[in-house]
Amino acid sequence: MDERQFLRARSVATASVAAAEWIFLVWQHLHGGVASHHLLARADLPAISNGWGGLILPWVTWFLIGRVHRRVTSPAGMSMRYAVAGFISALCFGALLSIFFTLGNDQVTGLMFESLFLIALVAPIYRAEYLLGFVLGMAYTFGGVLPSIIGSVMALITLVIHRYIRAGLLRVGGMFIRVVKRA
Repeated sequence: MDERQFLRARSVATASVAAAEWIFLVWQHLHGGVASHHLLARADLPAISNGWGGLILPWVTWFLIGRVHRRVTSPAGMSMRYAVAGFISALCFGALLSIFFTLGNDQVTGLMFESLFLIALVAPIYRAEYLLGFVLGMAYTFGGVLPSIIGSVMALITLVIHRYIRAGLLRVGGMFIRVVKRA
């Protein structure tokens, strides 16, 4: 994909997300008002309106797709297929997390959220395509702001897990295997 084709695809994706979000906000407005969500689901913390998603989600989409493109086109870049697979898997994960939350199944929601730390040991889920899928998968239920905040914090945590803790565990495992082989 050349630069012109990519810019067009990036623009179409951003416009699609913006249109979907604004249609959803208009629908909410006409059916009882635009919802707000409290931080950490605690009424004593500030509430954030879903209306901010009309600005945040298109910006996040534009920015993160640009990050994916930069990595895919770099000399040591990966295949676009892997990026799309990561996006779709994170989209499904975020949607399932939202569904279980909506159904009130806190046990499954908690396990899914905690499983991200284990998944980070194996997969680089801190990358832009995973973050974009996670945010968009949760946007219908939680709006655009809360998933963006939570996803960004989780991306930082899983970056540390994948790059440093995983590397340390692999190093210790390698030392253990060398010791066992000598014995």
